[in-house]
Amino acid sequence: MAEQSNKVRIALGAERDLAAIYRRRSLQRGEGGPDGSDALLDALVEAIESLGTFAARGPVVHELDAIGIREYRQLSLNPYRIVYHLEGTTVTVLIVADSRRDFHTLLNERLLGS
Repeated sequence: MAEQSNKVRIALGAERDLAAIYRRRSLQRGEGGPDGSDALLDALVEAIESLGTFAARGPVVHELDAIGIREYRQLSLNPYRIVYHLEGTTVTVLIVADSRRDFHTLLNERLLGS
């Protein structure tokens, strides 16, 4: 089976999420080392870039699936969740957040406009 090639975009909100995650980790553990902010950002970006092939592999976001919304998928890099939308051959990353957050509220604010 041939790999599907998708264009991966990072929405402004997700860029802000990545910057906030980087800052938080940098304050907690510094920038260098295997658990520093540089390594974490590299791992998150690598996971996001992996959506360029087989983006449909990610499961539907279960909080949204429960209310009948199945257009958003997620990729997990514990404890982070990368929420994205696949339309045609374009993947748009919308949220990158710690899964321990109140995800119902975050999804309502960022995706549903509530």
